Amino acid sequence: MTYEDILYEVKNGHTAWITINRPDKMNAFRGRTCEELIHALLKAGYDKAIGCIVLAGAGDRAFCTGGDQSAHEGQYDGRGTIGLPIEELHAAIRDVPKPVIARVQGFAIGGGNVMCTLCDITIAGDKAQFGQVGPKVGSVDPGYGTALLARVVGEKKAREMWYLCRRYKAQEALAMGLVNAVVPNDELDAEVQRWADEIAEKSPTAIAIAKRSFNMDTAHQAGIAGMGLYALKLYYDTDESKEGVRAFNEKRKPDFRKHAK
Repeated sequence: MTYEDILYEVKNGHTAWITINRPDKMNAFRGRTCEELIHALLKAGYDKAIGCIVLAGAGDRAFCTGGDQSAHEGQYDGRGTIGLPIEELHAAIRDVPKPVIARVQGFAIGGGNVMCTLCDITIAGDKAQFGQVGPKVGSVDPGYGTALLARVVGEKKAREMWYLCRRYKAQEALAMGLVNAVVPNDELDAEVQRWADEIAEKSPTAIAIAKRSFNMDTAHQAGIAGMGLYALKLYYDTDESKEGVRAFNEKRKPDFRKHAK
């Protein structure tokens, strides 16, 4: 595959850095972005020379801000239940037998926050911000982004994140358990690589077994996510959801109540 939306680089001979390269879109993903991420994750995940995968976003402003609203009008621009192969992307992050580290230098919002939740480890710069935004734009993640998030940060905090759609600074994310470490932004790449180097020194088989073992406890959530995306597809067809997209693109406050049934 020829990559248009991402960058792929191997560092220190054992770490695959996969970078969403859409800084002009705050590294929001469209259908092609997801396809390329899946391809790159599987490429790195089953390369015996690779010991760790880093998932990053280009530029200074954002790690990832979720689905590209300009590519969404009741259906995104690719394949999959909602026009994005999001089930496959999430499965790739969870199922590759290598730890995936999220390197977060800016905004990790919406689907970007979900990816941080899914990654094995998240390391943030001190300027990073996290949060969910779906109910503000006529969307929701009815799978890992809700159920797994509750396992990671606790049910009360997860509900707060989804119901209020607030943003949380790096130190707040660290306190709630969403982040493993926070460092100054100018030290972020070096710190991420240090963690990756330490992981690469360990037994790859033991690491793979450990990752599978962690995943087994929440494996049923794949079914929740699959069913939830079908519900989300039906929701995207409603005027209520479309009002969120229109308001976002028109830079105004949405009026969901007039469309609610």
